[in-house]
Amino acid sequence: MDFAFTQEQEAFRNELKEFIKREFPPEWRHVKGFFEVLRVSKEDWKIHVAMARKFGEKGWLSLAWPKEYGGRNSPILQNILTEELAYNECPGYDIFGVGMVAPALIIYGSEEQKRTFLPRIGRGEIMWCEGLSEPDAGSDLASLKTTAVKDGDYYVVNGQKVWTSGAHLADWGLVLVRTDPAAPKKHRGLSFFFVDMKTPGITVHTLLNMAGEYEFNEVFFDGVRVPEENLVGGENKGWYVTMALLNFERSTIPVPAIARRNLDYLLDYARQKEFLDPVIRNRLAELIVECEIARLAHYRSVWLMEKGTVPIWEPAMDKAYSLELAQRVDALGMQLLGDYSGLIEGSKWAPWNGRWPYLYLRSIGHTLEAGSSEVDRILISQAGLGLPR
Repeated sequence: MDFAFTQEQEAFRNELKEFIKREFPPEWRHVKGFFEVLRVSKEDWKIHVAMARKFGEKGWLSLAWPKEYGGRNSPILQNILTEELAYNECPGYDIFGVGMVAPALIIYGSEEQKRTFLPRIGRGEIMWCEGLSEPDAGSDLASLKTTAVKDGDYYVVNGQKVWTSGAHLADWGLVLVRTDPAAPKKHRGLSFFFVDMKTPGITVHTLLNMAGEYEFNEVFFDGVRVPEENLVGGENKGWYVTMALLNFERSTIPVPAIARRNLDYLLDYARQKEFLDPVIRNRLAELIVECEIARLAHYRSVWLMEKGTVPIWEPAMDKAYSLELAQRVDALGMQLLGDYSGLIEGSKWAPWNGRWPYLYLRSIGHTLEAGSSEVDRILISQAGLGLPR
């Protein structure tokens, strides 16, 4: 692995930092954790979309794409983008559309699908959500029950998805459904579709999570007609598209930058309050080291993609370690803030506008999303270490 950035990469990082200072409203920084925009209000969402358009004009939402599709063929440049946006809490990056849908589409999509969706994603014109999990199909995703039945030039979709982050805000969704109930192996009867979230028959119910935020949703499909041209990768081949999509999800979300950002807040707080006794100093030092380990593991996955290799187990290691680290950082925040850790947004005494209770409670889900930590460890053990099933 190359540990040094090239002159081009360093120049891009500097240009990006100056752009954020100039274009992102200062009053929004360090208030909402704005990179993770799925819990914001509809008014806040407008800022996210406006920033996405600005990045699209600069060509920064397609940095990892091949040049023939308007990109610069550089996953590392894309990761520099997400890292800086996450650390500076700047919105404008659609983790689903740019980070997951587009790269999966480049591998499995038809040329017509690429011409239809990639330019709009690259310009920041459409935002996406991910319809995979169901009430009875989470880690065992191949057991999903939502069906799609062919009817002329359409597929008719019926069923339910849950934990669909951002479905209440998204323009389009990716949906994995069952098209062959009689398939000898469950995963071989699944198909992958793009669905316009405004299609008649789609009902979105927003769920209040344990942190008191609206981020997740139930999505119901009742006779939803999806054009056959929105089928990606071929009928009954959706499992392979989904596995690629999850691989990109695990390797494109800049969790190490988010963890380090929150840790730096704690460092400042501990200095201000003179909490730096030997025990706290050692714990903070340990977490700083862990953040750097997570960052290097994350960049290893990205570096492999930059070299044209498709990482299999490395993104699972990256994701499991980073998100478990984020949990540890947020737990330490609750310890350091003491009685103040329970104060929520709106309290004049709450550090960082009361964000820490949200961060801590929301972190409980980190080891479940994008594939649970148990699933990650199975993938690492089998694909990485060659252990038997």
